[in-house]
Amino acid sequence: MTGTKASRRKARKKRGAITARRKKEFTYRGYTLEELLAMPFDEVLSLMPSRVRRSLTRGLNEEQRTSFEKIKSGKYKVVRTHRRDIPIVPELVGKTVAVHNGKEFKEFEIRAEMIGHFLGEFAMTRKSVRHSGPGVGATRSSKFLPLK
Repeated sequence: MTGTKASRRKARKKRGAITARRKKEFTYRGYTLEELLAMPFDEVLSLMPSRVRRSLTRGLNEEQRTSFEKIKSGKYKVVRTHRRDIPIVPELVGKTVAVHNGKEFKEFEIRAEMIGHFLGEFAMTRKSVRHSGPGVGATRSSKFLPLK
């Protein structure tokens, strides 16, 4: 046994280490994005969750359809919309959308991981509550805190 305990540990660590991280290719239910785009729409629809499947089989209403076509066309750099209930399908991947959250438009790019979700899920309508310190009359002990 030549070498110290630390050098043996270092050598063991080097052998077990992953040399380079490979970027994992995205798949949706076992299909790559290219395969999804090549599939007929009915087959893609059968892979979607039930809520998305139902909304697309029943058909989008007029406002949803116009917004969907506007996003899908790719003519516009950013499409602003109030329609939060448009399902994300593979044809929309790579497009930039600004969805209204009740106060402002939240802009985001549609990525492959978003397939099967709705646009509104990526524009939060509520803010998390951030409480400050205790106020006047909060508790008995807050009576002795110096107020600004």
